[in-house]
Amino acid sequence: MQPTTAASERALVATAHKLTADLAAARPVIYWADLILTALVAYAAFAGALLLPTGLERAAAFVVSALAFYRGVSFIHEVSHLRPQDVPGFKAGYNALIGVPYLVPSLMYEGVHNQHHAKSRYGTALDPEYMPLARQTVWHVIGFIAISALAPVGLLIRFGILTPLAALVPPVRKFVVERCSALAINPAFIRDHPTDAQRPLWILLETLCSLWALSFVGLTIAGVIPLRVFLTALALGSAVAVINQLRTLVAHHWENKGDEMSSTGQFLDSVNVPPPSTLPMLWAPVGLRYHGLHHLLPRLPYHALGAAHRRLCEALPPESPYHKGSHRGFWHVTGRLLGAIRDNRRAPRPEIVPGE
Repeated sequence: MQPTTAASERALVATAHKLTADLAAARPVIYWADLILTALVAYAAFAGALLLPTGLERAAAFVVSALAFYRGVSFIHEVSHLRPQDVPGFKAGYNALIGVPYLVPSLMYEGVHNQHHAKSRYGTALDPEYMPLARQTVWHVIGFIAISALAPVGLLIRFGILTPLAALVPPVRKFVVERCSALAINPAFIRDHPTDAQRPLWILLETLCSLWALSFVGLTIAGVIPLRVFLTALALGSAVAVINQLRTLVAHHWENKGDEMSSTGQFLDSVNVPPPSTLPMLWAPVGLRYHGLHHLLPRLPYHALGAAHRRLCEALPPESPYHKGSHRGFWHVTGRLLGAIRDNRRAPRPEIVPGE
């Protein structure tokens, strides 16, 4: 990662804002059409994974459902950035169609993700969405991916058991809010308690998710919901969580040592996977393939990121650090991460002098 001067950094940010100013407005029609169509495909394909006549057809429907639900869940990222007036009612629509049924309500990301964008927190021990994976081992990376498969079980425990218990026992409530209410990857992260303004929505969403989790498990135990439906839903949740964790693995280079980073440093530690790569439209949907650009211009709506990237590539000179943020695809970024892990493991350790 090459250093940049303060002047060049200010120039990059200012130029990026100037070139994309007309793209900053969210377009409600796109948001609503995308969310509704995604939800329809996700639920229809889930039904197909249960009802289609052949195993191959059911497997194909399962894949389609997993990718569609993953796209739907990814809208939680947009919800965390949108102001209420940008796309009126969209938060409620997300929670109704995806958040509550999938047990990933907006409360799990709002008030959390913004800390990942804070200049004083990104890449530090206070960042909820950062782990210095490039400075750890391959086994850390494998564990980072594997543990995500347990996400649906964890969410059922969170809302089916801990939520009712937390309503009755204040110390449990403190633990649940601080440790079990954030889509975070930093195990040391402690989230803030909801404000007075946030609390009514928290209570509503937690209540709805708890009722749904308890009903889903209870009706399965009673035999009303067939066990095959329950297990398929859990498998679907695991598949979505693993896809998301693989995407997270290549969202950044994870090379920061814990120090505060400049805006350009954050951008260069983040990843764009633009066209001509095509698969990122599946594993990095809803604008996530432009994660580096998102860190440079976090207020841009997802549907504007492609156009913004093209403008910046055309307008910025070849020596601009912006061009260093684009990568060929998943395996290219993963290869860089594994190379960084290898180099750090081979780096000579400082000698310990007796008496010091």
